Amino acid sequence: MTTTFTQNEHSLIQNCIQGDRIGQKQLYDMYASKMFAICLRYAKNQMDAEDILQEAFIKLFNNLHRFRGEGSFDGWVRRIFVNTAIEHIRKKHLSTDISDGIENVVPDRCKNALDNLYQKDLMKTSMNLSDGYRTVFHLYAVEGYSHKEIASQLGITESTSKSQFSRAKAILRNVLQGKTKKKEPALVA
Repeated sequence: MTTTFTQNEHSLIQNCIQGDRIGQKQLYDMYASKMFAICLRYAKNQMDAEDILQEAFIKLFNNLHRFRGEGSFDGWVRRIFVNTAIEHIRKKHLSTDISDGIENVVPDRCKNALDNLYQKDLMKTSMNLSDGYRTVFHLYAVEGYSHKEIASQLGITESTSKSQFSRAKAILRNVLQGKTKKKEPALVA
């Protein structure tokens, strides 16, 4: 595979590996906002996202020497942040919340319903999903992981991953189509 990053990026990476604080700040500035958006997808709140961001940047700087220059540096960085978010979720024992014992996949009646929505609205709405649904949804639909990879990373079965994704889509579809159940007003006797 050929190198897909510029000489400037290579120099910046080398400076960071050598502990150059200015280079590290430049790399941080280059990726912080984009990676924070990724952290927010998996975190329960902004404070957790900030923790994930900080932890992932520490891993990034500690492992820069492992980047071989093959493929996209952006993709390599992104993978560190997604994996750090998954580890953060595991630490909070989410895997027990994800697997609810129901292994059946909810039928998908409208495969393209979510495909037509604006990504910004979808991301905003998905933040209201439970941790399990949100995590599986983002790993599959946004990051492109297979259900097998998700199952392995989260310690659940592949069918649970599929079920969680299907349920997340159904919930999002209902919310975005305005079909969420509203509480009926209480009747006064």
